[in-house]
Amino acid sequence: MNDPLMLQIARHLTDRQETVSTAESCTGGYIGHLLTEVSGSSAFYTGGVIAYANAIKTALLDVPADVLAHEGAVSEAVARYMALGVQKKMQTTYAISVTGIAGPTGGTPEKPVGLVYIGLADTSHCIVQRFVFEGDRHAVKTAVSDTALRWLAMRVGGDANT
Repeated sequence: MNDPLMLQIARHLTDRQETVSTAESCTGGYIGHLLTEVSGSSAFYTGGVIAYANAIKTALLDVPADVLAHEGAVSEAVARYMALGVQKKMQTTYAISVTGIAGPTGGTPEKPVGLVYIGLADTSHCIVQRFVFEGDRHAVKTAVSDTALRWLAMRVGGDANT
């Protein structure tokens, strides 16, 4: 693959011998797919967890069941636990997490279709940001993945506008 953003991420991570893992809900593994489109991605991408069900978020990513019950799967807290959980399990330098409502169903007035939380953990902290994306299911999944990867590119020193 010759996507300039993916190549930039790959070069920066590989040059510094750093790694990334993913914990994906609403994107269904699309971020991992994009990362593995780069030849040699095994040098920097260790793997990911597609955690669609809450039970998987709890069992594989250590998201506390009480947080899921009180905050809901689409929340800042869950995105944070997902990123930190996959980072710990995969022992990576960085971890990306995404949880949201891709639609067209599932939205509420408090949590509309397109609402997504993206988390990015590194070795010192984890930041989470709330987004609301417009469009159909495919457009939301694509926008979430693109945003998460641009955020990673900025963090690892790449130019996210490429």
